[in-house]
Amino acid sequence: MNFDRLETRNHDLREKALLRDFRAVMNQAKARAPGLRTQLKGVNLEKIKSLSELAAIPVLRKSNLIELQAEDPPFGGFAPVKETAFERLFISPGSIFEPQGVGKDWWGVARALCAAGVNKGDIVINCFSYHLTPGGLMMDSGARALGCVVIPAGPGNAEAQVEAIHHYRPRAYCGTPDFLKILLDKAAEMKRDVSSLQRGLVSGAALPTSLRDELRTRGLPVRQCYATADLGVVAYESSAGRGRIVDGMMVNENLIVEIVRPGTQEPVPDGEVGEVVVTRLNRDYPLLRFATGDLSAILPGASPCGRTNRRIRGWLGRADQTTKVKGMFVHPSQVAEIGRRCPGLGRLRLVVQRQNEQDVMTLHAEAPSEAVLEGVEAVLQDVTKLRGAVVHAKPGRLPNDGKVIADERPAS
Repeated sequence: MNFDRLETRNHDLREKALLRDFRAVMNQAKARAPGLRTQLKGVNLEKIKSLSELAAIPVLRKSNLIELQAEDPPFGGFAPVKETAFERLFISPGSIFEPQGVGKDWWGVARALCAAGVNKGDIVINCFSYHLTPGGLMMDSGARALGCVVIPAGPGNAEAQVEAIHHYRPRAYCGTPDFLKILLDKAAEMKRDVSSLQRGLVSGAALPTSLRDELRTRGLPVRQCYATADLGVVAYESSAGRGRIVDGMMVNENLIVEIVRPGTQEPVPDGEVGEVVVTRLNRDYPLLRFATGDLSAILPGASPCGRTNRRIRGWLGRADQTTKVKGMFVHPSQVAEIGRRCPGLGRLRLVVQRQNEQDVMTLHAEAPSEAVLEGVEAVLQDVTKLRGAVVHAKPGRLPNDGKVIADERPAS
């Protein structure tokens, strides 16, 4: 079941609507948000005619937002309204501050719940935290927007939660997948009936196949969503025929998702792993080309679930691979700079190892022939200020995992 007709729009209609909303939101917000105005400096919004042209706008990295918020509190100059205009204010680990605006399902959670099989009238036990971070209220607002009743449980206190499930008979669970297993195990120990739970939307922790299978055999099929405190639900799992899980995750409506080469603002081809960059078209707190620091890839082809938006592979790790070599930091952006200076190179991977009690780095470079690598070693040293060897790799031989710096030194 789909949440609404937006999910089945054709590509051209969706892009046209996103571009229209993009120009309207950004034109209005930049007049009141100095951070956004700086990001858009020199950009004529009216000349952007396709989503691919957003690549000309600098990304805003989540890692930089901490500094920007400290310099210009509370939101780094990216909120066009005062903090008193928001409904709630949060702080997440790493001292990143996020607001919640006024409006129904402000984080876009209802679609993910609907795709997980949660229906209007269901009772939902919500085990995400309601304390300081937005996870609990994010899911709470989405469930209520869908027409559900919510048990605001939060994490922990498993015995009390089992009693609540036994008594209220909720049909759906929201929370981390591992805490769901804790609740089911605790219910078995306490001999309480929690069989009312039939659906689950999980996030915030890994869901290995073994755990997903165990939950399903215990009568509780779950679906995942990829969400952040800054953006809300970015993408979510869906189902096709007889509950079969569709590969990847559907991108949420009203978001623009790009995948860029780590350390740069340049989009990679569909299918290649890179950093997730999201533009959120929200008038209270618009985020433009917000680089999440997470890795994923665009999946080709239409989804068999009937939704027509793009799909990503889900969360594939972290993009921030900054590594210290011989006392100096080497950044993914420096590896990208080597590629820019040396035409003809394909995928690059800087491998750092320990040999004879010394740090050693080797740049593995895809190229049609070894002759193309002439001069690359000198560029490597010029960019990083460190010596390193260059090794030839045939095109397509390096792993497609988004990793541009691989630290293979022993942990101890």
